[in-house]
Amino acid sequence: MATPTYARPTELLQTLIRYDTTNPPGNEAECIRYLNGLLQEGGLATTVLAKDPNRPNVVARLPGRGDVPGLILQGHVDVVTTANQDWQRDPFGAELIDGTVWGRGSLDMKSGVTMMTCAVLRAAAEGHTPAGDVILTIMSDEEAGSDYGARFLTEQHPEQFDGAKYAIGEGGGSAQYMGDQRFYPLMVAEKQVCWLQTRLSGPGGHGSTPLRDGAMARLGKVLTTLNNNRLPVHITPVMEQMLPALAEHAPDHLADAALALLDPDRTDATLDQMLADGLPQARSLDALLHNTANATVVGGGIKTNVIPSEILLELDGRVLPGFTSDSLISELHQLLGDDLSFEIIRHDPGQAGVDMGLFSMLKEVVEELDPDGVVIPSMVGGFTDGRMFSRLGIQNYGFLPMKLPPGTNFSATVHAADERVPVEALEFGVQAMSTVLERYGQNAAT
Repeated sequence: MATPTYARPTELLQTLIRYDTTNPPGNEAECIRYLNGLLQEGGLATTVLAKDPNRPNVVARLPGRGDVPGLILQGHVDVVTTANQDWQRDPFGAELIDGTVWGRGSLDMKSGVTMMTCAVLRAAAEGHTPAGDVILTIMSDEEAGSDYGARFLTEQHPEQFDGAKYAIGEGGGSAQYMGDQRFYPLMVAEKQVCWLQTRLSGPGGHGSTPLRDGAMARLGKVLTTLNNNRLPVHITPVMEQMLPALAEHAPDHLADAALALLDPDRTDATLDQMLADGLPQARSLDALLHNTANATVVGGGIKTNVIPSEILLELDGRVLPGFTSDSLISELHQLLGDDLSFEIIRHDPGQAGVDMGLFSMLKEVVEELDPDGVVIPSMVGGFTDGRMFSRLGIQNYGFLPMKLPPGTNFSATVHAADERVPVEALEFGVQAMSTVLERYGQNAAT
């Protein structure tokens, strides 16, 4: 008798990696078609929905008893480019070398899709009926903004998620190390995109004639001010939970800093000291304690000997939970002056509050599988598809638990060359996800 797919997660991951779903253009259709076939063979009813035939999504529902709200498992199969990266292995070869699978998407996030798919197939094969429906949702286009995936599904087909209260996706769960302590950050919130543009104007003229205080000079002042200043400190409820949890188990020097960050009068000075000390956590914590705006695109000038009278500046703004685009623009006016006007290029408002109802169960699952590990609540500065589900009032958790070995730098290979995942870490995640499906609904908090 052939070993079922859910018992061969490494082979499934290798198969998924070999589909080149680089976004753009994506072309996720073959990969989604393969997964749809697996799910149907496993006895699950599926629905394929697409804004573009080449960018489909598949939704499979494992019926539950109806005792508790539904649980969404959501992931994406598109990956970022490998262009101009120096890989040691074929990024779409999915080679298994010394217990490690190499390839684009092995971490972000075809491993996560593998965990979820295996867990659902196993539950179906074993005849497990969860307390509530489990809605496996595998999507296109996360890496380019979710327009063909999570945004399309939640805006055009919200009925697919009727009855769901929680979602699990990427953004947390992979083991990190501080000293000898292994941590599993479990994402309960994420910052929201608020991309802006502003126009800087001033006198133009011939490039041979000196000109002061023109559009270029104004641009220089804006960039210098952004470089030299932070926006105001905000200690959100998530950070009020994350930082003490971090301090409880971190090495003394980092524990002291984590607690100092909770004092708004000391936050920025503490961050500056952490940066000076070379602590790798400093930059990510900086982003989680402020709304941020980074200058990313500058446009202006069409001829070397003509001084431009207008410069277009684009800012990658990210807004903390509980804040709005107006909050960010107000803070930028306080810093840069009221004479600048800002136009929103893209803004995805998120859920202001955090529902921790599933946190204790997820924490328990990981800490039982890894008694030496510690799970802490966390927030991420980037975005995931989870933000789209939060707009339906669904609490999203970043929970793809992988027991990565010491010395593994998750962030160093995600979106970079030589992305890879140890087989043991993948199998740990599959077991964790299966256990979650077994236990979902046992806790009255759901």
